[in-house]
Amino acid sequence: MKVIIIGKSGQLATALVDELPPAVTYLALGRNEVDITSHQALEAKISAFKPDVIINAAAYTAVDKAESDIASAYAINDTAVGVLATIAKRNHCRFLHVSTDFVFDGESNCAYQVNSEPKPTSVYGASKLAGELAIEKLYPENSAIVRTSWLYSVSGHNFVHTMLRLMKEKQQLGVVGDQIGCPTYVKGLAQFLWRLASYDKLKLVYHWSDAGVASWFDFAHAIQALALTYGLLDKKIAIDAIASSAYPTPAKRPRFSLLNTDGANEIMKSMHWREQLEDCIAQIARQ
Repeated sequence: MKVIIIGKSGQLATALVDELPPAVTYLALGRNEVDITSHQALEAKISAFKPDVIINAAAYTAVDKAESDIASAYAINDTAVGVLATIAKRNHCRFLHVSTDFVFDGESNCAYQVNSEPKPTSVYGASKLAGELAIEKLYPENSAIVRTSWLYSVSGHNFVHTMLRLMKEKQQLGVVGDQIGCPTYVKGLAQFLWRLASYDKLKLVYHWSDAGVASWFDFAHAIQALALTYGLLDKKIAIDAIASSAYPTPAKRPRFSLLNTDGANEIMKSMHWREQLEDCIAQIARQ
């Protein structure tokens, strides 16, 4: 199987390469290799490689910056996605695209189903939804949209590394305690995407996250406990739960964005987020 991975420098693309199945030949494309907003440039790269599958792991993910950088967010999260879907269809290859829990408004009290009505409250969420709708319009017959939440990994810029740094620098931290969802380790997401790459009966939308429920406050507490266990921190600091209103941001975050992953778990069973976090912290400690 020949696969093109879009978004070479990101944490998900890195995990996809790390979890590469046997008998897969891949080409990873980043901003140094191709301008994903250029139809002509993408067409040339993809047509030359002749992939069986395209996995789009690229996204404009600067959630707050997107509120003022609207054109760039839509260029990457919407327009480029439509171009990729069109090229995938023309080349008769499968298209896998990663989306987000931010397509929902966070006003639900139960986990969002794959067919729950999207109501984004930010430019980032709206641009990601626009990308989803482009796929649904242009190439629904051999594409899959995988919504996920709270991604983190061993490397890159993410909540785990931010917390580890702040816990070394600060004597006390305040972490939002009234936003509920679930952390997702990119290793598990990458493994699920590889399953979908060759899965027979593909659906258009899947939800993938680790199992369980957490607030950012819960997540931070677990990071500190495991970091102390694995020797990444040498002291415990106080972590206080704060309200979202005490930490205003340009983009509104969903209050509740837990995803129902039943459909995805029929293909591959997700692990609990605490178990996945320990795997990540243990790997960081070994570096």
